[in-house]
Amino acid sequence: MAETHTCSIEQLAINTIRTLSMDAVEAAKSGHPGTPMALAPVGYVVFNEILRYDPTHPLWINRDRFVLSCGHASMLLYSLLHLAQVQQVDENGRPTGELAVPLEHIQQFRQLHSRCPGHPEYRHTSGVEVTTGPLGQGAGTSVGMAIAGKWLAARYNRPGFDLFNYGIYVLCSDGDLMEGISSEAASLAGHLKLGNLCWIYDDNQITIEGHTSLAFSEDVATRFQAYGWDVHRVGDVNDLDALRSALKQFNPAGERPTLIIVKSIIAWGAPNKQNTHEAHGAPLGEEEVRLTKQFYGWPVDAKFLVPPEVLEHFRMGIGTRGPQLREQWEALFARYAENYSQEADEIQKIINGELPDGWDREIPTFPADAKGLATRASSGKVLNAIAKHIPWMIGGSADLAPSNNTLLTFPDAGHFAANNYAGRNLHYGIREHAMGAISNGLALTGLRPYAGTFLVFSDYMRPSIRLAALMELPVLYIFTHDSIGVGEDGPTHQPVEHVAALRAIPHLVVIRPADANEVAEAYRVALQMRRNPVALILTRQNLPTLDRSQLGSAAGLACGAYILAEASKSPPDVILIGTGSEVAVCLAARELLAQEGIAARVVSMPSWELFESQPEEYRRSVLPPEVPARVAVEAGISQGWERYLGARGIFVGMKGFGASAPAGVLMKHFGITPENVAAAAKKSLGQA
Repeated sequence: MAETHTCSIEQLAINTIRTLSMDAVEAAKSGHPGTPMALAPVGYVVFNEILRYDPTHPLWINRDRFVLSCGHASMLLYSLLHLAQVQQVDENGRPTGELAVPLEHIQQFRQLHSRCPGHPEYRHTSGVEVTTGPLGQGAGTSVGMAIAGKWLAARYNRPGFDLFNYGIYVLCSDGDLMEGISSEAASLAGHLKLGNLCWIYDDNQITIEGHTSLAFSEDVATRFQAYGWDVHRVGDVNDLDALRSALKQFNPAGERPTLIIVKSIIAWGAPNKQNTHEAHGAPLGEEEVRLTKQFYGWPVDAKFLVPPEVLEHFRMGIGTRGPQLREQWEALFARYAENYSQEADEIQKIINGELPDGWDREIPTFPADAKGLATRASSGKVLNAIAKHIPWMIGGSADLAPSNNTLLTFPDAGHFAANNYAGRNLHYGIREHAMGAISNGLALTGLRPYAGTFLVFSDYMRPSIRLAALMELPVLYIFTHDSIGVGEDGPTHQPVEHVAALRAIPHLVVIRPADANEVAEAYRVALQMRRNPVALILTRQNLPTLDRSQLGSAAGLACGAYILAEASKSPPDVILIGTGSEVAVCLAARELLAQEGIAARVVSMPSWELFESQPEEYRRSVLPPEVPARVAVEAGISQGWERYLGARGIFVGMKGFGASAPAGVLMKHFGITPENVAAAAKKSLGQA
C-alpha cells in the first residue's frame, strides 16, 4: 500500500478507477480497458467535484444526469458508482441500503447475475441512467433528457422556486460521433438551444480497426459550431485544471449546448499498448497490467484494490454534496407544495409514474358508420382527448404530424421551441432515428412521450425501439400508413414486413386496431402500460366503424383477441382471424360463407402480445383447438402467424412487396378480398 501514497488524493482516486477497470477486464478475459483508463480523470472530476447527484437517492428527479454513451467503457461507470457508494433501488424506486455496485460485482464483471454487465443496463444497476449499447444511443437519448429538463422548468418553476435546473453530462467517443443518430440529435439540440446539455468527446482517435484516419477526418469542432453549440478543448485529459476550467464553461441555464473536446491516449500508462487499437476491446494481459500498475505507482500484485482514503475522499465529495443538495431541494419542494398544490401533485405523479385522475374521461365512442374513418384520423381524436388531461404527455412526429394526426390541437398545447419550452408539440424534422432515442430520454425523465411516423420508417428508429423495450419504457409509437393500403406511393412506402419485425421485439406491445373504437381502446390500454412500449399500427385509408350493437365490444381489444362475430353454431366450422383493415374483409367473407352453409367465427386480433398474456382458458375459448380450420388475414407477410393457424390453417396476405396503384386495386390484385378469404376457408375445411 505504501506506493499508493506517493501521489495526490486526486491522482490516487483516478488510478483506482483505472486499476479497477483493468482488473475487471482481465478477470473477465473480455471487455474494453483502454477507454476507462484514459477517461478516468473526466469521470473523477465530473462525479466527485461537479455532479449534483445524491448516491443515497439515485432517482432524485432534479439530479444531474451522467450518461456513458460509449457504453463499452462500462467499467469507468461501475468504478465511479462503487466509489461514490451509489445505492441500489427496488422495483418502486426506493433505496434499499445495498450498494448498486459492490466490489464483488466488479470482480464478476460480465458474468451472469453481476450488476456489472458488458454494457450498462438501466433498471439492472442503479446509477445507470440509460442502457447504452449501440454507439450514439446515449448521445441521442441525452437530448430527450435535456428537452424534458427544459419542459419541466418551463411548466413548474416559479419565482423563488427553481425546482428544475439539472444538467446532462455525456461521455461520447469517436464512434458515437460517427453514428448518424448523434448528428441528428446534435443538430436538433443546437436548434432548440438546449443549454443544459454537455457532451464530452473523447478524441482518442482509436477505434477497433485502428486509427480513426482510416475513416474519419472531419473537423468535429467546426461541425458542432455550425450546429449552434459552444465548443471547448482540453489538450490533455490528465491536466485536471484544464479539465475543470472547460467544465466550468458549461452553464445549464445557458442558451447553447456545450461540446468539450478532450484529447486522451487510450490505455494511458500501458507501456506497450497505449495509443493502439489492441487496448480498445481486449484485456491488456497479465504482464501488461503489472507494468501499467508499476507506471501508476500501484502495488503490482494487488487486484481490485480500493484504498480506504479514496472511498473517504468520495464520501467527502459527492457523498456529502449530493445529500445536501437533495435535502435542500426537498425543503424547497415542500414550500412549493404549500403555494402550488396542483403543480406539486403533478410533479409527484411524474415521479411515481402515475396518471392523473380522470385522464380517460373524454375518450370518445364512435357511432357505427359504413364509411368510417382512417384509424390515423380516429387516433388523432383520441390522442387529443387524452393528452389534454395528461399535462406531461408530450410528443410529435418526424415532419409528418398533419399526416399522422399527431398534432395536439387544444388551446394550451403549444409548440416546443427555443422560445417556448412549455410547448407539448415536438417537431423533430426528418430525424426518425433521433426521435426514437429522444423519446426514450423523455420517458426516462418521467414524461409520457409519443412519436409518430409512417410505419415503413420504423426501420430508421428500430434500435431505439429495441432499447425502449429493453429498458421497459412506456413510449408510445404512432405508426400510420400501415400496409399496401398506402396505395400509389408504391412498394418503397408499403410496409409489408414491418409489423412482423416489430412483433419480434420482446416486451414491445404491437396493436393494430380494426376501427375507431378499437383505436380508443388501444389508447386506454397503452397509457396504462408502465413497463412496456406500445406501437399503434394505423391505416391511411378509411375503415368502417363497426356496429357494436351487433358485434363484440371493442373493449375486447384489451385481451389482444376477442370474438367479434360468432358463428351460427358451436363449435364453428372455421375461424377467420383478422387485424386492422382486414377485419372488415373477414366479416364480409363470413357472410359469403354463411350463404354456403358454412359457419364462420370472426376473431379480431389486434395484439398478439396482449393475447399471449391472457390465461390459457381464455385463449382456448377464442381459438378452440378443436377447430383446426382457420384463416388469418393481414396485409403483410405471414411470419409468425403459424402459431395461430396450425397445420391446416391458411394465411391470406402478402408474399412479397407491393406495387404502385390505388389501395382498392392493390387489395384485389394481391387477393386480400372477401372472396379469396372465403375460398381459403373452404380449402382449410378440405372443400376446395
